[in-house]
Amino acid sequence: MTEASTTGRPTPFARPNPTPAPPPGRQPTRLRPRLPAGLPHALLRWVVLALAVAAWELAARRHGSVYFPPPGRIARHMYDLWFSGPVRHVFLTEAAVADILPSLGRMAAGFALAAVAGIALGVAVGRSRRAYALCNPVLQFARAVPPPALVPVFVVVFDFGTPMQIASIVFSAVWPVLINTAEGARNTDPLRLDVAAVLRLGPLERLRFLILPSALPRIFAGLRLSLSLSLILMVFSELLPGTANGIGFTLTDAQTRSDLLTVWAALVLLGALGHLLNTGLLAVEKRLVGRGRATA
Repeated sequence: MTEASTTGRPTPFARPNPTPAPPPGRQPTRLRPRLPAGLPHALLRWVVLALAVAAWELAARRHGSVYFPPPGRIARHMYDLWFSGPVRHVFLTEAAVADILPSLGRMAAGFALAAVAGIALGVAVGRSRRAYALCNPVLQFARAVPPPALVPVFVVVFDFGTPMQIASIVFSAVWPVLINTAEGARNTDPLRLDVAAVLRLGPLERLRFLILPSALPRIFAGLRLSLSLSLILMVFSELLPGTANGIGFTLTDAQTRSDLLTVWAALVLLGALGHLLNTGLLAVEKRLVGRGRATA
């Protein structure tokens, strides 16, 4: 009995073909463990940062100028000034509670108000062609006005204090969110809108399941710009007279006392806060939008 029929098909008694042996002189390939996709890039970023800090340290120690302290001294001063507190206070000192927390509170309030107002108005303007055509010149004009030029107006309206600071943050940070949201809402796929009309989806259902998901990449692009502006305007508003606390107040106070080490510490703290806040917002964006569509 043959192991294959005349048609060439193997019978149930046919033996499977043995695995071909590797050619002589060549070792079989071994599976190597794969690293996470983003790990080499993350390691490279940390290596570049470490090299930059090391170059700064060497240049500052070689120069020996009081105006250009090495990062090691700045880090020790930051620890003694802000992060050497007790464990029950999350290692924050009294100076950190008086300087950092009020600034973060003002920035969070201004950014939250700008985000909510920008998304709501952006969707309303973007979904109406007539409203977009009428409002676009006004939006572009308001976005181009420098925030420091509006300080006298906010001082007259709100007087010095926290309301004026929050209002200045909101007015300048709302435009990136509003304009990007309007553009994202306008670019919703018309075919999807037609399908939604056929399915008789209501306005809220279209907004939740169609318009907002389509506009999310542009919305987060505006939010990231708005977050950077909020941090900058938070510091600028605390440089004005009438401010008694905050990172900006600490910066000007140290400058008047010629405390250059505290000035550098405040600058490094602002840079670290900006990086952490941007990283957190980017993580939220990747979670909601998707890793492939997130704005880098």
